[in-house]
Amino acid sequence: MTTPFIIRSIQAFCYRYPLTTPVVTSFGEMRDRPALFVRVEDSDGQTGWGEVWCNFPSVGAEHRTRLINEMLAPMLTGRAVTHPSEVFEHLSAATSVLALQSGEPGPFAQTIAGLDIALWDLFAKRAKAPLWRLLGGITSRMRVYASGLNPAGCVQQAEAAMRRGHRAFKLKIGFDPDRDHGNLRDLRKRVGDGFLAVDVNQGWGLEQALQLAPRLEEFNLAWLEEPLRADRPWSEWHSLQRRLTTPLAGGENIAGRENFAAALTEGVLTVVQPDAAKWGGITGCLAVARDVLASKRHYCPHFLGGGIGLLASAHLLAASGGGGLLEVDSNDNPLREDFCGAVADIKDGEIVLPETPGLGIEPDVAEIEKYRTL
Repeated sequence: MTTPFIIRSIQAFCYRYPLTTPVVTSFGEMRDRPALFVRVEDSDGQTGWGEVWCNFPSVGAEHRTRLINEMLAPMLTGRAVTHPSEVFEHLSAATSVLALQSGEPGPFAQTIAGLDIALWDLFAKRAKAPLWRLLGGITSRMRVYASGLNPAGCVQQAEAAMRRGHRAFKLKIGFDPDRDHGNLRDLRKRVGDGFLAVDVNQGWGLEQALQLAPRLEEFNLAWLEEPLRADRPWSEWHSLQRRLTTPLAGGENIAGRENFAAALTEGVLTVVQPDAAKWGGITGCLAVARDVLASKRHYCPHFLGGGIGLLASAHLLAASGGGGLLEVDSNDNPLREDFCGAVADIKDGEIVLPETPGLGIEPDVAEIEKYRTL
């Protein structure tokens, strides 16, 4: 156990990396890659780092940065901390009415999640232990998969990922059905019998899903991710599930342990994918991961942002001990590549986290100052 510490300062940093090729989803494009990193420093001068989900809307990263720097930081500066979970619970309760009043539960949950990750990084460093081990992990070796394969040039993107050590892949679909089908045919030919999944990004209604999803069965997919909107009734998900042998996946757009519990009770999702930078941080998502495994489902953390959040997701996966796969974005992004530590070292589809205390990195944000917007 570590001794209590005092939060001396909190600062959020907002960055945007411009893209020459947009990242495409069924609901829109990303023309730059934002990242919101947050640093917590204690009264002993030690620091912890976290990341806040801020991909959408396109103006959302700066808003969340201000939420931390102008509102949450003053609430926590000078506070004595015994355990990160107490801060998570305190902030969630203290901002609940404001989130309701403003109609912004998402931005508040996301900023709290990023702060929670930073506090856990600091907590583990003070304990002189790697976060994955502090959380109860036994092994730090895990499988990864290359995510974010775009509809244009997906085979070339997969081949580049193979050269970086990837052996598993996920394609974005939900566009023209014939194009989706052709991309899957080409990818299956290229990767052989290996791991191949798809992500619809909530792009279908039920009737469209019932029509299109069975056509994908021939590709022996590892899972079909978010074929329906996350807020659709579970009865619609059950209707689709009855028509398929392909496992259904989702969870990045579920927030709250009680809502994950409801999803597990329904039994529709075989693969459950909380995003620690979007809701829950380490505190919330570790509890959900354990619930997922207790329900005999697969925990595969979602993440598509910068390197710090990706690294935190890897520590969560190692701590859960469930044998799921870590999502690693395959698109060019130095805000991820230069800050994800051991996750960048992929060998034959696997990574190994080190014994370094905390998340295992000390980010040098000076090197990305040219991308900073706030």
